[in-house]
Amino acid sequence: MTMTSLGVLRDPFDPLLLSLLISAVGGLVSLFLRSSDRWAIRVAGVSGAVAALVSLYAGLSSLNAPARTLVATGPYPFAHFVLRIDPLAALLIAVISLLSLVVSIYSLAYVREYLGRGVGAMGFFMNFFIASMILVVAADNAFWFLIFFEMMSLTSYFVVIFDQDEEAVSAGFLYFVVAHAGSVLIMAAFFIMANYAGSYDFSAFRAASVPAPLNSVVFLLGFLGFGAKAGIIPLHVWLPRAHPAAPSHASALMSGVMIKIGVFGIIKVGIDLLGGNGGVLWWGLLVLACGAISSVLGVIYALVEHDIKKLLAYHSVENIGIILLGVGVGMIGISTGHPVLAVLGLMAGLYHLVNHAVFKGLLFLGAGAVIYRLHTKDMEKMGGLSRRMPWTAFSFLIGALAISAIPPLNGFVSEWYTYQSLFAAALDGTWAVKLAAPVAAVMLALTGALAVMCFVKAYGVIFAGPSRNPHADEVREVPAPMVAGMVILAAVCVGLGLGAPVVAPIIGGIAAATAGLAPVTFADGFVLLPANSHQAVLSTPLVAVLLVGMTILPIILKLILSGSGRPASRRGAAPWAAGYLPDSHMSATANSFAQPIRMFFRPLYDARRNTEGGWDKVVHAFDRFTTFARRNESFWDRSLVDPAVRGTEVLGRRLQVIQGGDFRIYCLYIVAALVVLLLMTVR
Repeated sequence: MTMTSLGVLRDPFDPLLLSLLISAVGGLVSLFLRSSDRWAIRVAGVSGAVAALVSLYAGLSSLNAPARTLVATGPYPFAHFVLRIDPLAALLIAVISLLSLVVSIYSLAYVREYLGRGVGAMGFFMNFFIASMILVVAADNAFWFLIFFEMMSLTSYFVVIFDQDEEAVSAGFLYFVVAHAGSVLIMAAFFIMANYAGSYDFSAFRAASVPAPLNSVVFLLGFLGFGAKAGIIPLHVWLPRAHPAAPSHASALMSGVMIKIGVFGIIKVGIDLLGGNGGVLWWGLLVLACGAISSVLGVIYALVEHDIKKLLAYHSVENIGIILLGVGVGMIGISTGHPVLAVLGLMAGLYHLVNHAVFKGLLFLGAGAVIYRLHTKDMEKMGGLSRRMPWTAFSFLIGALAISAIPPLNGFVSEWYTYQSLFAAALDGTWAVKLAAPVAAVMLALTGALAVMCFVKAYGVIFAGPSRNPHADEVREVPAPMVAGMVILAAVCVGLGLGAPVVAPIIGGIAAATAGLAPVTFADGFVLLPANSHQAVLSTPLVAVLLVGMTILPIILKLILSGSGRPASRRGAAPWAAGYLPDSHMSATANSFAQPIRMFFRPLYDARRNTEGGWDKVVHAFDRFTTFARRNESFWDRSLVDPAVRGTEVLGRRLQVIQGGDFRIYCLYIVAALVVLLLMTVR
């Protein structure tokens, strides 16, 4: 679109810029409040919440509005400061803001765990981390995009290593390496596009035509660079180490929204910036294949984890894979000239992007609440917490049901649309698409089944059964701000599911605008449609009514039958227990639950161990190099610097003899110098 004047476009950017200003001021004030940790927590949390509310308004008000652009003069001729709020950017801004609001409320109590450990710095990095994510999705110039992308990576890196223990530092270094390797690839992709566009503005990228096969090189560079940030397999190695190392509220942001910026970048390069090239079929097939592999392997690796945060981190890999399934179908639809398929697939991916941000943020906050009370991430040392932490247990249950795609919650709706997009691609596509789409659908079904198993294990081991923690009697519910954050996200999970007939058309409009295609029908009243009522229909409100009815009906029948003259059942009799009473050692543990899965998928776990071992070797090699350099730093001083210094000192002492302090001698030096210069001139 043509960039218009600043005055015309003022409205959508006023709240966005105000939000960024509030975040920056709050972060700086928090940093300077070193003498009062409690005030630093309050300032960072309140400023973060206020900024998130303002930016949430900016995002929601622009979801279905035309793209709007703000242009300002940059420090260099090629670096125009350009912000653009189109429907896709507005969606990401709204998601980032929603999760930031909840995390800021949650942090008012959670960060007290870090009193005396520099919480002011944590507030500074968290506020600037959130602001940088918003700027990344709004930036419309390659130079500023890379600046804000780097700012996002650096601030999140400092959050990851905040604990300063060996695990956190090692995880932070690995994250730092992968993030910056990805940045280099993204930079290379932008340089190639800028060469053909003659500018670093994304508006010029959209208008330029990058010839084949160079356009495929650009896509691959962008896909790998942003794929590293998203955590797709095999570029995921940093994710299951960095997310558990970070504080839990930061993990919620990193897993809930930061990795989605990787998906945003893939859509940005493959559909938005290279859209003028028409798309290439194998781009969509590659995204589809990586999505299918990431979804299955992510949940398989999650099943055998005992660390609750590492388990959730692997589920982020799984759900990024599910999002990419929809994005891949959308790209296939664009390249093959099927606009309905393109919008349906992209809509499924974007809907799951929103849903995953909500339920994964909820699960990380729930895990943080458990860790806050038990001071352990090992699920084997938990159990029986539902009686002592009922609000946390209820909220975690909602998140577990949502991520397992149990109807009528939000995860079920977006996965249903993903299935429908795969079915539509299998029915109406080229031979390669007809072969790939059913395989991807089967892998999605396997992913769903394993996800249910994983969260039956997680919820059962953490909240059900007897406690296996020696300090269980001291456990109580977490403070009110932490409960409020979890309950808000649990309510949003329910709302995005039951309100799908309202939400789906909005996200469908965003998908159509992103692909530059006509809108598609996704709802008719309370009924959801995958663009075609003959293919399938779904009503989440009706599913909810039926589920409630199925729950209440047995109770009603019991009440009716108990008053019909039948003999009352005997009460109070102890059940047969095989001659001994059950105790905590008989309950299922995380290890026993995952043992069959570990045996069945042993080759995949061996492959993961070998892959992660390779990265560990890189980290250890770097450590050895720095240790060697530190030990041998004095060698260069002894060999080069010290001899030069000693020689200069000796020369200086010997030259001192010519400085006798006699004025006549100095005059003689001057005359001698003039004579020498005169002789040189004559000669």
